[in-house]
Amino acid sequence: MWDRLRRGGLVPVLTLTAIILSVWYLACLPMNRDLPQLARVEGLASRYEVAWGLERPVLPAPHQIIGELYASTIGTRLLRESADGLVLNPRNLLTHAWVTISATLAGFVIGVLLGIALAVAIVHVNALRRSLMPWIVASQSIPILAIAPIIIVALGSVGIVGLLPKAVISAYLSFFPVTIGMVKGLTSPDAMLLDLMRTYNASGTQTFAKLRWPAAVPLLFASLKVSISISLVGAIVGELPTGAQAGIGARLLSGSYYGQTVQIWSALVMAALLAALLVALITLAEKLTLKAMGARP
Repeated sequence: MWDRLRRGGLVPVLTLTAIILSVWYLACLPMNRDLPQLARVEGLASRYEVAWGLERPVLPAPHQIIGELYASTIGTRLLRESADGLVLNPRNLLTHAWVTISATLAGFVIGVLLGIALAVAIVHVNALRRSLMPWIVASQSIPILAIAPIIIVALGSVGIVGLLPKAVISAYLSFFPVTIGMVKGLTSPDAMLLDLMRTYNASGTQTFAKLRWPAAVPLLFASLKVSISISLVGAIVGELPTGAQAGIGARLLSGSYYGQTVQIWSALVMAALLAALLVALITLAEKLTLKAMGARP
């Protein structure tokens, strides 16, 4: 087992992690050198000891972030009693993670369905390929930080608030890689195979189901991994202009308001963990799907 893990890249990952942590710990002193707590501390070892334990550092040490993650998840009750019974505790970071992941998945589903529909239309209608594709590419040139407040205000003016505006922002980001990947996948079958399908008098639907779609599945999953990650980014960005009370974005805002840099970093690490988990789930679904389709291991 360990030999297989070592061959699979465990040692390089652990080595890179050790290098990053070492550089991070070493950077804590120069990044925090201007704070008053270090002004009268003498000796390099003593200065590092203080720099690694500051309450509001510019750059917190990794163990401080891990401690904050533990205190705000396992060390805090997830449920609390209220007039409505047991509800999620807003002090628990997992509560904020659930709010963000809900918007992420909603936007991801919308973006994937939209991306697949656009790709199918573009592949089968030449006029759409010429007219629609440039607009799809141009849509991603607009910074999400600029368009997110517009979407929030526009939907809020018609009474649409809560989860849906954040899901729309996530969908806006996530549909693009799916569209591009599916267009590439649906057009990837060799011309000889397409001619063979015509020789067998296959209909357009049969050609799509038996040739184009199977050829596009690997590229679809590659696109989904990118899509789910930027969908999470879209959900977090969507929480920033609304002054949300819950979500990873709200946690970042509150940490920024009160100068709680350790809280900010712990929220960022939680976001990274959520992204890794979502990509891992997509990877698992990819393996199961390709195995069911008869792909070689």
